Amino acid sequence: MQNTPFLQRGVSQARLQFGRFGSWLPGIAPWGPIALRRRVSPVLPLSSAKRRYGFAHYLGALAREVERSGPLESAQLGGGTKTSSPAATARGYRCRVTIEFHASLRSSLGIEMELEIVDRASRQLTSAASEVLSAMADARGGEEPTKAKHELMESTVEINTDVCSTVAEARDDLDATIAEVTAQTEPRGLALMCSGTHPFSHWVHQKITPNPRYEQLVERMQWPARQLQIFGVHVHVGVQSAEKAVAIANALAAYIPHFLALSASSPFWLGEDTGLASCRTKIFEQLPTAGLPYPLQGWAEFEEFMSTLQAARAIESIREVWWDVRPHPTFGTVELRACDGLPTLREVTAVGALCQCLVEWMDSLCDRGFALPHPRQWIIRENKWRAARFGVDAEIIVDDAGGLQPVRQAIAELVEELGPIAARLHCVDELQRVLEILRIGPSYLRQRAVAREAGNLHGVVDALVAELATDTPWPGGF
Repeated sequence: MQNTPFLQRGVSQARLQFGRFGSWLPGIAPWGPIALRRRVSPVLPLSSAKRRYGFAHYLGALAREVERSGPLESAQLGGGTKTSSPAATARGYRCRVTIEFHASLRSSLGIEMELEIVDRASRQLTSAASEVLSAMADARGGEEPTKAKHELMESTVEINTDVCSTVAEARDDLDATIAEVTAQTEPRGLALMCSGTHPFSHWVHQKITPNPRYEQLVERMQWPARQLQIFGVHVHVGVQSAEKAVAIANALAAYIPHFLALSASSPFWLGEDTGLASCRTKIFEQLPTAGLPYPLQGWAEFEEFMSTLQAARAIESIREVWWDVRPHPTFGTVELRACDGLPTLREVTAVGALCQCLVEWMDSLCDRGFALPHPRQWIIRENKWRAARFGVDAEIIVDDAGGLQPVRQAIAELVEELGPIAARLHCVDELQRVLEILRIGPSYLRQRAVAREAGNLHGVVDALVAELATDTPWPGGF
């Protein structure tokens, strides 16, 4: 694909400014991506906007300016080594480390799942990853498995896909690897499940994987790292340049609450109901380089940030910056890391489709010359907390005046708006399953229902194991 111009920050040829609400992101409820497509009039009065677009989209009509004039004066997109541009130098960035961004095929997809290994009799987490992975290698004639690997704790096996073109392809890839892992866990009286936290196992009983990287991490971080008995799903979507990756990651951060509400699956911790939909979120945020990303002005600032942390010995490598969404230089992707573990592949692929469609939508806006706005950091932080606390019952802030909208409604409208993009990416069915999650309820609601019915948390583990094995949520089905 030929390189295309991209608008860097500070260039005024194409920009979006949104009146008294400040810079705000198209696609955030209640107005949706439709605001950009319609190129609303900057002088359209509020009442007219309501009549023309309906209440669900009227904030989009408050856009004060959507202009394009003159040729773009930006760097050309492409892979390979990215060095600091003259504009970046003028802004004061003096990069000591040049980070190569390996461009990927546009909207290519990769998904990672962190699976819990549990003992079928006790339902406790079991430190058996080394044994299981070794058995998998033996079954392959001594060849190490390429799609299953260690994580921080021995009670976890992380599986990952190849680079995929469609969500359906990613699902088949994950399904095959789960079957391969299950072939080694079942004879050992073990089972697999995927949720943000285990309902009652204690982290003090978990073994750290014997790997120098993990051992150094625990030595450096101590208590916050030792209790990382948490599990997530990560989605990678390919982009073709470093600058695009930064811009899209900045913009995608506004959707962290949406993804967290859909995936929340960690209501219990050490045998107690936390009252949260996702306590995994709060546990992970204890690490100094985890949680919400810093908004960056471009790839040069990303290099400067990583250079500073490495020089200060805050991190050993850029792999130790565990933001909820981040550019991934090695894979050439934007990586969404905010999601709790998802118990069924149907839910995994629903979230994967939503992420792929959003990144493709933002990618296309960049190609058309739009600069993706930076969402308000303090609003994202509050909305993320609301999603972690209330899940799909949260109300999220949608403007600087403190206006609220149910996140259920925001997600439903987003799915509707992304429909044409899903058709182009061949993931219409998977995207529609987002609505099924809203209808049936995310895992945190199902887990609490099981706990009430069973009267204990052992039943929750049984339900989670069954959900992954049958790809069917308790108590019914999609």
